[in-house]
Amino acid sequence: MSQWRNWAGDQRCTPSSVARPSTVAEVSALVAAAASSGTTIKAVGAGHSFTDIALTQGVQLHLDGISGLLRVDREAKLATVAGGTRLHEIPALLAPYGLAMENLGDIDKQSIAGAISTGTHGTGVRFGGIATQVRALTMVTGTGEIKHCSATENPDLFAVARVGLGALGIIVEVTLACVDAFMLHAVERPERLAAVLESLPERNATLDHFEFYWFPHTDTALTKTNTRHPVGGLPQGVSPLSAVNHLVDDVLVSNTLYSALCTVSGKMPAIIPRLNKTASKLTGNREFGDLSHKVFATERTVRFREMEYAVPLAQIPTVLAELEAMIMRRGLHISFPVEVRSAAADDIALSTANHRESGYIAIHQHVKTAPLEYFRAAEEIFRAHEGRPHWGKWHFLQSKDFCQLYPDLEKFCIVRDDLDPRRVFRNAYLDRVLS
Repeated sequence: MSQWRNWAGDQRCTPSSVARPSTVAEVSALVAAAASSGTTIKAVGAGHSFTDIALTQGVQLHLDGISGLLRVDREAKLATVAGGTRLHEIPALLAPYGLAMENLGDIDKQSIAGAISTGTHGTGVRFGGIATQVRALTMVTGTGEIKHCSATENPDLFAVARVGLGALGIIVEVTLACVDAFMLHAVERPERLAAVLESLPERNATLDHFEFYWFPHTDTALTKTNTRHPVGGLPQGVSPLSAVNHLVDDVLVSNTLYSALCTVSGKMPAIIPRLNKTASKLTGNREFGDLSHKVFATERTVRFREMEYAVPLAQIPTVLAELEAMIMRRGLHISFPVEVRSAAADDIALSTANHRESGYIAIHQHVKTAPLEYFRAAEEIFRAHEGRPHWGKWHFLQSKDFCQLYPDLEKFCIVRDDLDPRRVFRNAYLDRVLS
């Protein structure tokens, strides 16, 4: 068998076989066969997780043949899509009905099943992660049974399955609560980091979607503010990016030029502080508007590794100050900006925003740069502030570390024992975080 790699190229496995089912019945039969033969089976989406959560030495299941829009209730604003549907495909599927997903992250290559299973989110304190948009799930359990769940049908399963880590079953259908299609007015500006942090509580409370990127070794933050408007309701003079501006800003500068700078800085780390000052001046100063999905998502071609932790929202300034002090104290040269976002509290058992408004702090390293010293030192800071790691991004925690972070972890494990008694969906990652 050929080797499979994730998007970053650093997580690899050689499955015993690869299956590409086109029906839910085929998925059920494949899982039942794995259970009876004592092997394992693991569904994989776009491979955009940075952890080893998708790796398997058993059967690798690709759900690309189980994708698309299954049904829509326009009046209730509910849309059901197949589990293998990619996030970037959903806007076109919903457009004929005048609907959209309520919120999205800045990458849309993931499958809907993979995105909710790992806790993918966007930004905005009034909006939860993508899993909070889920109103019902259909999944194939570890015995091959096809099981439905919602707030009223198998509610104990629904409470844990929306962020299920691939440990409970293979998600084959997702019903999403949608909203009327809308547009976003985007304003991106470089600002002084100190001023951004001082005004952060107010911005989080009053703006629809706010995030910023801080370039280490500088005092600059690139702010991104997205304001929601009905279709056709953008402020006068605000228009979509032209093809030329998109090419220059998002392709040439943000990807091609930045990739070249990463290559140069990897060979000469001492110049990174100067390059960061230059990069912070070249990007992040524009205003435009467009349909929501065209603003939420950005093009990413520079390959990197990422660690992201959710901390209590009010802790963001303190954590960033400690992160900056650590970088200086250790003499690290960090070329990638630190990304800061937010999300509403939710009631999903293993959601990083479980029962608390959360601030998300993401750090990155180019794939050709050794990440361990930076990531391990940053994780110590995050953990000191009750940080919860993103399930699909680098972290070094084990099962014992999650007991205090997630009050409903035991409920999750009880449901897992019931749905997958033979551990058909196990892999090294799940053994490490859920043993």
